Order: sequence, then C-alpha cells, then structure tokens
Amino acid sequence: MNKNVAIQVGILGASGYTGRELTRILSKHPQADIVYLGTSSAQGQKYYSAYPELFGYPVGELTMEDESCVPKVDVLFCAVPHGIMAERAADLLARGIKVIDLGADFRLKDPAAYRFWYGDSEKTGQVSQTGVTGLPDNDLDHPDQENLSQAVYGLTEIYQKNVATGRLIANPGCYPTATLLPLIPLLQEDLIEYDPIVIDAKSGVSGAGRAASARTHFCQVESNFQVYGVEGHRHLPEIEQELSVAAGEPVTVSFTPHLVPMARGMMATIYVRTRTDVCEADLRRCWSNAYAEAAFVKVLPSGLWPMSKHALGSNNLFMQVRVDERTRTAVVVSVLDNLVKGASGQAVQNMNVMFGWPEEQGLEFLSLWP
Repeated sequence: MNKNVAIQVGILGASGYTGRELTRILSKHPQADIVYLGTSSAQGQKYYSAYPELFGYPVGELTMEDESCVPKVDVLFCAVPHGIMAERAADLLARGIKVIDLGADFRLKDPAAYRFWYGDSEKTGQVSQTGVTGLPDNDLDHPDQENLSQAVYGLTEIYQKNVATGRLIANPGCYPTATLLPLIPLLQEDLIEYDPIVIDAKSGVSGAGRAASARTHFCQVESNFQVYGVEGHRHLPEIEQELSVAAGEPVTVSFTPHLVPMARGMMATIYVRTRTDVCEADLRRCWSNAYAEAAFVKVLPSGLWPMSKHALGSNNLFMQVRVDERTRTAVVVSVLDNLVKGASGQAVQNMNVMFGWPEEQGLEFLSLWP
C-alpha cells in the first residue's frame, strides 16, 4: 500500500468512551479517513448528537450505523464488550479487513483461560489457586482458536515487529499497559525477583465505560475511594501471561485495583524485590536501554515522581523507580491516560505500525494541564 495514501477506517462501539477517543484522534490523523461508525445503541443519529464537541469536524457528519453491517474498510477498530469479536473476527479477516480489537477476546492465549475469566458466569472473576494454569479440562474452548493463536498482543513497544505484520491485534487493557511496560524489561534482564510482585493500581471512572452503574454514580464516586475486583480482576491473567513470557517461567502477582474520584487517568504503584547486588541505577539503566527509541515511554529523572495529570489526554506513559536498600524493595510508579495510552491511543499507535507509518503519527499531542 502507498504509505502516502489515506486508508479507510471503521470504528465499532463508536458511541462509547473509547470509541469517542478513537474518533477524536483519527479525525486529525493525516492518513486515516473515518468512513464508518458502528453502534448497537444509537443507530441513525449524527455523531455530533452523541458528542456535540465534534460538531463541525468531518466525522461529525457521519451517521452512526448498525454495528452488524460493517463495510469494506482497510482497518476496523473494535471497542465492544468481550464475546462479540470472538464470533465476528474470522469473517472480517476473511474479507481482508485488518482488525484492532480493544476488547479482551484475543488477549489470553489459553482458550481455557478465556473461558474461565470471561465465559462462565459461575467462575468469572474468581481466582484459581494456580493463577491461569491448571484450569479444568471441561471449560468451553474459545470459539475462534485459529485466530486466537495468530492474534498479536498489541503492547507496541514490546511487540512492534509482530504488530507490523499482524492482521489481528489484541489491544492490551489499561491496567496491563501501566504494569507491563515498567516490569517486562526488568524481568527480561533478571533484575527483579518473581515473588512477590504486588500491584496497587488506581483508575478514573471512565475506565468503567459509559454505561451507568451504582458503583460509578456521582454520589458514590464523589469524595470517595473504592477498592474493587479484590477476588480477581479480569486483567490479572493478562498481566500474568505477559510477565511469564518475559521471565521465561510462570509468574504470579497480587493485583488490586481502585476506583478514584476523577474522570480519567491511571496510576500503578508496584512493589518488587531486586536481585542481590542489583541497585536502583541498574533498573534505571535497563529502562533507558529498553525505551531509548520509544516515543511515548518517559523515564523520569531520579526524584521526579509522576502524577496522573502528567499523562492526561496524551499517549504518554511516565514512570519512576526508587529502591529501598534496606529491604531490596523497588517501588515502581507509572501513570497513563486510561482512554489514550490505555486504550484508543495505543490502538492508533498499533495501526501506524501495521501500515508502516511513524509510530507517533497522529498522536503527537501533549498532555492537558491542569
């Protein structure tokens, strides 16, 4: 494909928060032409009726259509609940459409793990005593195992070469992105111990999606700080899967997410033990080497701690580390915008790599402040 010619882009789930972020970013992308906005809830409406701030943009003139009728496009972004793309991806791929799935259907490589965490209402969210291994043999397999085995996990900075040749990209979750980018290089160089790894993470309310619920009601969120998913968050097996790949052996973690009273943003505070004779400078050197060419991973100077607003509205991830030499405990902090680097921005980053464009194209915007 001519790298200077605009491609045709479609978005499923266009009326949700991640769909809106995709639309915002892609409407200004120099080589993407949005031709289809699919939704299950607002068919027949002009896009600006859902998001008036986009009135006057070319995309605002598009009418949201039934998400079951996808036209032939070059790439389709899918911001829909889990279960939908597991049934539909094969047909889209057969039509020559590249798929970037922002849902969970192709993230977990073990079909039984997908069934355990997403397919069985009696087991969903429960933590196996052995993590995602040793699951019951009678769990229902993933409905599209062929494409599951071929899907590329779209953590761009780690799997860029695979993304470049992929047809089906499993865009990572927001919590995994905030956790994996700091930890994977440290595990690959064997600088930290595998046990314990404790992840204490916080997210803004937009991470729960646009649909209202009692937990995300204003009266529940305002001036409040909530823990959730203690019994086992669905991002846990995704985190463990990728950390295990980096380490070359099974890795289990303790992961506890929290809901904080802000619209968007995410912070992960991670506690790990360093290997004997490994110091803070070694961790920092590892990061600097791993992300020397990364456009969006920002390793902050020693002593400068990231805040969620540093990343607000941008595709950047900021991270910092401090090692307590008394206990060999490294405190790692990372922040990102859960709707951008944690979802839609990373999806566009993957699209750029897939089509051979500069990774940062259409994403070169700074964070909003204050």
